[in-house]
Amino acid sequence: MKKDHKELLITHLFDASPELVFEAWTNPEHLKQWYAPDGCTVEFKTIEAKEGGQFHSCIYDPVHGACWIKGIYQEVTFPEKLVFSMVLTNEHGDTVSSAEAGKPEEWPQAILTTITFTPIGKQTKVTLHQTVDEEEAKKTGAYQSWFSMFDRLNLLLSQ
Repeated sequence: MKKDHKELLITHLFDASPELVFEAWTNPEHLKQWYAPDGCTVEFKTIEAKEGGQFHSCIYDPVHGACWIKGIYQEVTFPEKLVFSMVLTNEHGDTVSSAEAGKPEEWPQAILTTITFTPIGKQTKVTLHQTVDEEEAKKTGAYQSWFSMFDRLNLLLSQ
């Protein structure tokens, strides 16, 4: 990525403890309920949310089709921090190019995602950082998708 480009950085305040929000990011049953943009669904072929653990997931979009991702949890520090890779794959888990995954040529084949959970009173500030150009994320809709997913997570946490 060019040095003059700003990487994706989003913060969001949730009305729940860091423990509950962290659990929503690591429990497959919770993730299935919120970890897809509006109108989409998510499937986890595998998920093991622990350091060195892996996941293989697919977000199904009725317009754009399937987006398969595989990754490794590099850091899992309850309830403070998650760091994981996200690599474009096919259904079988084989790495594919951005074009093969239906992404623009500029989209990186691999992204590092870092999530921090900071208590603020009875709330939790979530800071999401991804090693993808923010402008590219806005062009593809990935940036906006985080906000719809965070809205879904807010609903889950309020139940």
